[in-house]
Amino acid sequence: MVIRIVKNFFKRVFSNIFTGKKNLSLGFYGPPNAGKTSLANRICKDWTGEEIGRVSKIPHETRMIQFKEKVEIEYKGKKLTLKLVDTPGIATRIDYEDFLKFGMRKKEAQQRAKEATSGVIESIKWLEDMNAVVVVLDATENPYSQVNITIIGNLVARKIPVLIVANKVDLKKAEIKKIEAAFPEYEVVGISARYGTNMEEFYESLFKLAKKI
Repeated sequence: MVIRIVKNFFKRVFSNIFTGKKNLSLGFYGPPNAGKTSLANRICKDWTGEEIGRVSKIPHETRMIQFKEKVEIEYKGKKLTLKLVDTPGIATRIDYEDFLKFGMRKKEAQQRAKEATSGVIESIKWLEDMNAVVVVLDATENPYSQVNITIIGNLVARKIPVLIVANKVDLKKAEIKKIEAAFPEYEVVGISARYGTNMEEFYESLFKLAKKI
């Protein structure tokens, strides 16, 4: 009788441990200006009241890995504790001349291109530390790009669970169905990180993703 009580006690304890909070490293990957930092900021503001980084219309605003530890989110009574890892935009080609269009001087543009290139390399290295990845795509852009294929290919090779976010659904040109057609093997959630549109569905999908780990 005593042995059974002790067994039941430890069963409840370990059950609570493994069905309660999960600690996950969650990476945000995608091409430049898709809205990775905007989404990371939205999550941080929802649950911590703070932001993770700066955003701008100029490509490669995020050129270094930035992260926020212990972001606890909750959905329908379940909790996740996340380490949010916001990465520089992945690109197959970075040319300093592209930055000149935004009014930068040549020296500044060259420095930005150099930092952005280093950021891409660092982003790929950080995949080794990811438990799961949210791939953020611009829903107004063509999803059949070399960059997107490269990102997904790296994740498949490492067998990392993936959730695809079609961002910027607030824009008229947004086409979520194109992204769904491009990557039918993954769940795609349409959101607007800028306005917080459809974040409930995003959080629901995030908890589904956590179950795969």
